[in-house]
Amino acid sequence: MLRETVHFKTKSQVTIPKAFVELLGLKQGDILEARVEDGKIVLVPTVAIPKDQAWYWSKAWQSEELEINEQIARGAVMGPMERDKALSILDGLMKQDGK
Repeated sequence: MLRETVHFKTKSQVTIPKAFVELLGLKQGDILEARVEDGKIVLVPTVAIPKDQAWYWSKAWQSEELEINEQIARGAVMGPMERDKALSILDGLMKQDGK
């Protein structure tokens, strides 16, 4: 475990030790999430998600992604195909439904 002492400075500033920066590959401008866990301050390198892409990271969407990935893994999902073949399959499915 890597340990270093840091000092709490004016305006609530601390300096992250160089060894930590190098170990984590941090660069100026990187984003760190700060949180309190069990009475400790924890800094976690993170990335910002643009608001217009936040839907992808919702619990509902990620749950559906997991379901699709499982279907792909067991071979239940067909891959890309030519238009005529896709339309033929859709026609067959509609006939099964009686339409």
